[in-house]
Formats: sequence, C-alpha cells, structure tokens
Amino acid sequence: MTPRAICIPVKMPRELCAIDDELKAIYHGPDSVCVWVFESRTDRNRFVEETAGMMKAEREAHFEGFYR
Repeated sequence: MTPRAICIPVKMPRELCAIDDELKAIYHGPDSVCVWVFESRTDRNRFVEETAGMMKAEREAHFEGFYR
C-alpha cells in the first residue's frame, strides 16, 4: 500500500488534544474511534503490542483487566 494520510474532520475535545500523543493508543472501526490514555509511554507501547490483531471488544476488555 502506498503511504498516505486520511484526515476526517471532527471536533476533538480540548482535553484529549492536550494529552501527549505518546500516551494515547487509537483504534478505529467501521462505527467508532476509541482512544485509550496511559500513564506512561511504556504502558502505551505494551498495550499496543499485547492487543495487536484484537477486535475492539477484546481490546476494551484487555484495557479494563490490565490498566484500570
């Protein structure tokens, strides 16, 4: 696939924009966008690695079980 950017105009909450991007993991599906926020870059990277290939519900359950 050729590298490209796809931008979707939305009104993002200021609180979300103020959080360092390295602390956020973003998932998108056909009907939603989810943003998980972590206390450290290490936690964020571990979450991304641990949930690679998971569907939305699995990621949500993983986050609740390990990061809450």
